[in-house]
Amino acid sequence: MDTSLPVMFRRPSDDVLARAARVRLLALDVDGVLTDGTIWYGDSGESLKPFNILDGLGLRLLLGAGIAVALITARDSNPLRRRAADLGIPHVHTAVNDKLATWKGLLADLQLDPTHAAFMGDDLIDLPVLRQAGLALTVPNAHPALQVHAHWCAEREGGGGAVREACELILAAQGSLQAILERYGHA
Repeated sequence: MDTSLPVMFRRPSDDVLARAARVRLLALDVDGVLTDGTIWYGDSGESLKPFNILDGLGLRLLLGAGIAVALITARDSNPLRRRAADLGIPHVHTAVNDKLATWKGLLADLQLDPTHAAFMGDDLIDLPVLRQAGLALTVPNAHPALQVHAHWCAEREGGGGAVREACELILAAQGSLQAILERYGHA
């Protein structure tokens, strides 16, 4: 495992790096993690969600490295489905009331043990999955209960690059981030 991290990282614990090195799936909550949790409604009643472009590239890099990506969210919306399609996220689970059951089904479908899966959430509905994940991730503005059970917390808030940090943590722990940075001209 390459433990050298780019200067943009504070050094995670050895435990977090070891957990991240095993990850084959990153599953995410959406509202409060992939977005800032804000939902806008237009005059026609349509919902709008702001997504961060930094997170999008991070997810594409993760997918390109062979790491599966999934979304597990209690809400359903056209903007979310469009964003997932734009990013090529193959596992999109919307309108989910029991995230743990969906999580277990996803792991079974992908033939993965929970130790090879990461989950990033921010609120109480995410806690059952967070407690089962091999790498439990959260955001700084998450509910305090998630902060207690997470292995790692991003510096950036949900919808503001937190997912990108998680993607780069996994890529760094697996020894592939430096090559990606160099490909973009960072020496």
